[in-house]
Amino acid sequence: MASPADIRLAMVAGESSGDLLASRLLSGLRPHLPDAVIHGIGGPRMAEYGFRSDWPMEKLSVRGLFEVLRHYREIKGIQTALRDRLLQERPAAFIGVDAPDFNFGLEAPLKQAGIPTMHFISPSIWAWRGGRIKKIARAVSHMLVVFPFEEEIYRRAGIPVTYVGYPLAEVIPMAPDVAAARRDIGLPAEGRVVAILPGSRMSELKYNSASFVGAAVELARRERDVRFVVPMAGARQREYFTTLLRDAGLAEFPLQVLDGRSHTAIAAADAVLVASGTATLEVALFKKPMVIGYKMMRASWEIMRHMGYQPWVGLPNILAREFLVPELLQDAATPMALADALSVQLNDTARRARLQQRFVEMHHSLLRDSARESAQAVLRLIGLERGA
Repeated sequence: MASPADIRLAMVAGESSGDLLASRLLSGLRPHLPDAVIHGIGGPRMAEYGFRSDWPMEKLSVRGLFEVLRHYREIKGIQTALRDRLLQERPAAFIGVDAPDFNFGLEAPLKQAGIPTMHFISPSIWAWRGGRIKKIARAVSHMLVVFPFEEEIYRRAGIPVTYVGYPLAEVIPMAPDVAAARRDIGLPAEGRVVAILPGSRMSELKYNSASFVGAAVELARRERDVRFVVPMAGARQREYFTTLLRDAGLAEFPLQVLDGRSHTAIAAADAVLVASGTATLEVALFKKPMVIGYKMMRASWEIMRHMGYQPWVGLPNILAREFLVPELLQDAATPMALADALSVQLNDTARRARLQQRFVEMHHSLLRDSARESAQAVLRLIGLERGA
């Protein structure tokens, strides 16, 4: 085994949420491997820990069956080029962070070639496509999971697994400072604020933005004191969204578009309209009432809606095993319906108090030193485990 100074690791994160989760792992790993070369595909948060991205992360930020097909040739080309590079380089390990379709396709040939592979965050095999466990077994040397119930699934399948807790449960405060968040983004201390998170991927923006903006317009008509804040994941997303607002004649609408800073936007909010995905759990960790909405290409929806194992799609609802917050999907995600649901989340005081308590309990259940746990798992995988 090479000395720590000679270690090379490869990682791939496919979108902003994966970039954030990977940065938590790197924060725990860098003190042990300060001189290691770590490269692959990732974003700005990973770069803060010396990660080098060989391709822009945005190339992988596509969601939906048919949307992926449109970009298949480019994505497949990147995957093949990175695979060939890593087979020649032979890093000490490859760590795939989320992006399961892309990363499992890399991990399988790397593992077969004797390169240890780790996957950080299990795909939702407990929610749909449970048969993927066989594919995972062929691709993954060690799985890191973020929900306690996932450990047993992998143990039964004979796949080494470590529960590391949900990383953002450590980052997000138990009691967010609403006043500070509002000051930080120039919002007035008084009045009510709704954060709108239509998704970080361009494909999500294109399907969700119109309904989400329409819901904001309808809610503003009913609730005169409400302001809106919308964080955008990147320059392309911001340009798309601001163009949509301009074309809709909403240049003077009380809506503030932010460059990133989604956590600040959520902390500042009284309620959140959020696209289904990991952001829903972030909203829960901030203890905010929310409405989950989602739209996708019709053909993708018709296929995927028949593949689920349980009635919920939002992570807070899945963890609670009940509909804690509303889910309005596809045809149900109309501006009027979203506005109706948001109005309830803003104005039902008893519901807001119950939600806050449930989300506090959820936050405690997900707390663990994820940076340390995940880093120790990587060090064990490459034979360099350090003491606690």
